[in-house]
Amino acid sequence: MNPLKIKDNQLKLKTDFADVKAITDVIADKTFEQLEKDGIFVFPEIIKDADDISRNQMVLQSYNDMYASGNVMGFLGAGEQRLVIESRFSTGEDYLFQYLLNKVMDFPNLVDLEANANQDNALFNLLVFLFPHYLRKAARKGAFKTYIRRQYNDANVRGTIDVARHIRMNTPFIGKIAYSQREYSYDNYLMELVRHTIEYIKAKPYGRRLLKSAKDEVKLVVDSTPDYSPGDRRKIIEDNKKNTIRHAYYHEYRDLQRLCILILQNEKQQMGYGKRKVYGILFDGAWLWEEYVNSLVDDYFYHPMNKAGKDKQWLFSGNVGLIYPDFISKDASTRVIADAKYKPIGNIANQDYLQVLAYMYRFDAKRAFYFYPEASDNEDRDLWLNQGSSFEDDVTARKDICLTKHGLIIPQNADSYKDFEKQIRVNESRFMEILK
Repeated sequence: MNPLKIKDNQLKLKTDFADVKAITDVIADKTFEQLEKDGIFVFPEIIKDADDISRNQMVLQSYNDMYASGNVMGFLGAGEQRLVIESRFSTGEDYLFQYLLNKVMDFPNLVDLEANANQDNALFNLLVFLFPHYLRKAARKGAFKTYIRRQYNDANVRGTIDVARHIRMNTPFIGKIAYSQREYSYDNYLMELVRHTIEYIKAKPYGRRLLKSAKDEVKLVVDSTPDYSPGDRRKIIEDNKKNTIRHAYYHEYRDLQRLCILILQNEKQQMGYGKRKVYGILFDGAWLWEEYVNSLVDDYFYHPMNKAGKDKQWLFSGNVGLIYPDFISKDASTRVIADAKYKPIGNIANQDYLQVLAYMYRFDAKRAFYFYPEASDNEDRDLWLNQGSSFEDDVTARKDICLTKHGLIIPQNADSYKDFEKQIRVNESRFMEILK
């Protein structure tokens, strides 16, 4: 079945979703928080700490006979049904979303994988591409260690005697005893699951290149699983389904466990497991755009990160009024503030202005920018701050404080992804000229 493709921030008739009813029945009018608990991967991952993506935001929200898509892009699946949410700033093939993923998530170039990545399994490929990211996160806690029960048959009894197994194995008696013992071990059901996933990915044409970005973490897993056996895969998957990681300290391993199961079950078209029938990956459009812009301007700007609580700033003394401007220029003598907006130029208004003006006042900046995706080739718009009052009829534009809407032109007529890359790199160079 061909996937249904929609755009973010779009209204669409509910009847248009008839072919993906199994998906919409589950996700419609559910918050990101609910969907994340159901097992859907959401980026940025720590929703509770994210400003741009609300826990109460929805992928699809009902309005009478319409569904409104949110500020999110991604892929959802249920059985043979697929729902693809693309960027509203693309026409035809959504090369922009693909480009943002490549730049921000360090995914392999999907074009290089065309032989192995048709539209039907695009979601699965993204799951695989996410693996190094989740492996690196989990491995920061070290290898996962837990109690397991090992069986022995020797003369050095150290645990519980297994009578039935002893009779079966040691009749007639030759001095050995069958017993089992609980041991605290790195080689356990979860680490074995991760090992099986690593070996599964290695077998893909692009696998070794993909895993290179987490080579130290891969070595950690391999070294921790000396009992690995390819024939145990089915048993290991079932063991992990029954033993979900619940300890809060190891929540990164819980996410990795969930991802590994999805990857390893793909071969049988069993992406969902247990009671969960819908699976997918969703990306907050504002977050993706902001991180992409950061990859372009990081030589010129500091980038406080509200999702990670990094480089927090305060409006007032005594640590009052926590703020996270998207970008603060590194040149303190002529400070500049910039804000990334995943919006058309006409939608940047009102509260957006007030927020940036507060940042400008706080950092004594007389210049600020909105960095936004431009789909129609509009020219930059300079907004000069007014002074005076309409009550005295003396309102005039100041000549020293300016806010500029500065768009990065998104190619709309690319013949292929490579053509899109070529065009947008030219546009990126033009976009950067204003900062030089």
